[in-house]
Amino acid sequence: MNARNLSAVCVSLLLVSALAVAQAPLLVTPAPASVPTVQTVPAAPQVPTKAYVVMDYSTGRVLAEQNARIPLEPASITKLMTGYLVFSAIRDKRLRLDEEVVISEHAWRSEGSRTFVQVGSRVPAEVLIKGMIVQSGNDATIALAERVAGTEPAFVELMNQQAARLGMKDTHFENSWGGPAPTHRSSAYDLAILGQALIRDFPEDYKLYSLREFVWNNIRQQNRNGLLGRDPTVDGIKTGHTDSAHYCLVSSALRNGMRLITVVLGSDTVKDREDASAALLNYGYTYYETLKLQSGNQMMLKPRVYKATEEFVPVGVAHDIQVTVVRGQSGAIEKNVELRGKLLAPLPAGTTVGQLTIKSGGLIVAQVPLVTLAAVQQGGLLDSWVDTVKLWLQ
Repeated sequence: MNARNLSAVCVSLLLVSALAVAQAPLLVTPAPASVPTVQTVPAAPQVPTKAYVVMDYSTGRVLAEQNARIPLEPASITKLMTGYLVFSAIRDKRLRLDEEVVISEHAWRSEGSRTFVQVGSRVPAEVLIKGMIVQSGNDATIALAERVAGTEPAFVELMNQQAARLGMKDTHFENSWGGPAPTHRSSAYDLAILGQALIRDFPEDYKLYSLREFVWNNIRQQNRNGLLGRDPTVDGIKTGHTDSAHYCLVSSALRNGMRLITVVLGSDTVKDREDASAALLNYGYTYYETLKLQSGNQMMLKPRVYKATEEFVPVGVAHDIQVTVVRGQSGAIEKNVELRGKLLAPLPAGTTVGQLTIKSGGLIVAQVPLVTLAAVQQGGLLDSWVDTVKLWLQ
């Protein structure tokens, strides 16, 4: 066979191969099985509080809310952010639990709840942390803020910076302990985000929020969160009260592997805030469930890659996917997988190449990037020529 005939045969083979590949779809949309009728969820209970939110911890889905984005006085719930930054300092080895912190006059003279530390004394950071969490001591809180940032105003700057990083758009702090101030505000939604971050980023330290009491200087100090005694599934988080903010409470409970966070702001009494939190938790657990739908780093599809050393690449999600849906409606979940066009090498592992959309009852409950689970190297010159022709013919 002469060179001209050989070239003609090669071109013919390329054209046949390209036409075959051109038929391959880029959109992969598995059709759901028969979808049952979606259960109707009743409205959340009417509770005695000005604003509230119920959030699933794992997915961040809001299950119920009222005035959840309105900035209000957070009172001592402010101390959740102080705790977050103190735990950050311990994690980064900028503070030790056994380190003795000097109590300044500013801390000693603080108003409201107190841990009864004395000016000029040295108190272990661990004691101050328990005083801040259990007794809601303003003196302990200010002492920790001064130790971490040098001064309380400098610490407040760190608080506002961290609030911005967490996406707390309705929040501005003016002090570390929750005292009334003209622009010291947060929303129920923002405080749920903060509670979620605290549990996620500091799971070992979070256990302190379930302490019922602690003793310092022969003074027994009780946790003011009454839900710790009423409901064994509740393990935190923080109370708050001032005359202007009224009674506030951020709660979290863990039942059968599902964690919920509730925030109530502006209740008239201690009983009101606890009753509201309990009712909202029960509502969330009664009508919703959180399910694991997909494991991270598990192949979901294997699309074609062009101009590569490998013909296909495994694609999936980087992390486990959990969704919160109406209880008993797991059969109504739909998964839609969409690629962002044709894949061309080189592709590093972890490259976003599409999106997984999950719906329940017609509502989108999660949208997660699809990523390559392995790297694909660029092919040689012949691979590039062949695939260029295939792509041109599509």
